Amino acid sequence: MSGKTSAKMSGKVTLAIADGIAEITLDRPEKMNAVTPEMAAELEAHCREVDRTDTVRVVLIKGAGERAFCSGSDLNALAQYETPWHFRNRIEYAATLRNVRKPVVAALHGWVLGGGAELALGADIRVAGRSMRCGFPEVTRGWVGGGGASQLLPRLIGYGPAMKLLLLGAPITAEEAFRLGLVEFLVEDAQVAERARAIASRLATFSPIATQSVKSSVRAALSSSLDAGLRYENEMNTLCFSAGDHLEGIRAFNDHRAASFKR
Repeated sequence: MSGKTSAKMSGKVTLAIADGIAEITLDRPEKMNAVTPEMAAELEAHCREVDRTDTVRVVLIKGAGERAFCSGSDLNALAQYETPWHFRNRIEYAATLRNVRKPVVAALHGWVLGGGAELALGADIRVAGRSMRCGFPEVTRGWVGGGGASQLLPRLIGYGPAMKLLLLGAPITAEEAFRLGLVEFLVEDAQVAERARAIASRLATFSPIATQSVKSSVRAALSSSLDAGLRYENEMNTLCFSAGDHLEGIRAFNDHRAASFKR
């Protein structure tokens, strides 16, 4: 993919920006893209960059190689924290993606495990290939996931299905993930990148104020009462109108053409 590429740190997480899309790639295929602390720092830096870059309207995250999107944290690295305090203050890489204000699309294939599954939960739209196997095996290793699985999964698929995944630790197929609502699109493996990019490209044509307001409003709904959420949604709607993008939307509708949002 052509475009701007950010400065590298570990070199195992890359960023390319073109056509309003920031493409983040976990690039450690020989280890199924398992995340090291250095990679977590790099992902955090990239997420900050895309939020600051006005030309970026949507983020696409994927994993290199054919075996995995991401198999979670590098287990050897997890054993090397000097104290529990150092572990507590680690960079939580799933949270860095989850905190991106712009829409995030995840292209999922192969193994999506542990922290990798939590990365996927941090995306807004998930496209899965039929080879995908998604699981949360932390309980089988003696701990609980620290990247949001126990909080986000029951909100997404319900208490019972979440407990099945989190307590048993066994991976599920792409078909079951789609049935549960864990992924939004299920396609053939060869179509994952194409479908995810098509979705990202469509989102990149919309008003960034509108898409970010949608994301902010829906996230607010997860932690607020209905009345508070409705008030917040109205404020986001007012923000969109104050920005003026709605005028281009109305003009485009009247002119029978696609809207062109310059912001």
